[in-house]
Amino acid sequence: MPANTSPIFTLTPVIEFNNSISGANTATDGTGTPVYLVFTAGTNGSYVQKIRFRHTSSNATATVARIFINNGGATTTAANNVLFDEITIAVNTIVQTAASTNYELPLNFALPPNYIIFVTIGTAANLDATIIGGDY
Repeated sequence: MPANTSPIFTLTPVIEFNNSISGANTATDGTGTPVYLVFTAGTNGSYVQKIRFRHTSSNATATVARIFINNGGATTTAANNVLFDEITIAVNTIVQTAASTNYELPLNFALPPNYIIFVTIGTAANLDATIIGGDY
């Protein structure tokens, strides 16, 4: 059977987010709690372009955000998860006279149907995480 020689484009744009990332999880294999679901691939798979993080409160603390890909199985089983990347989130004081810092990590890959992307953070902080992508 020949390989697909035609480019594939997403059919429906998707923006998914989690605006309540707060509790620390120091497990580096995706297990432990809490884990924060950020994106679920559509029934025909999805393309994810980027993930963006931003502090949501003025008592913002420094942390590391870990981005995991999960095969649709239980996140409590390490074999279902892979650590895709990490990004350092610096302390940030939200004020009314300057923009707060955001952190963006390119993803640029296709996800199979029912795969998910979830996030954990190393120390307690208040973050939003937004993924820009599309469903096939």
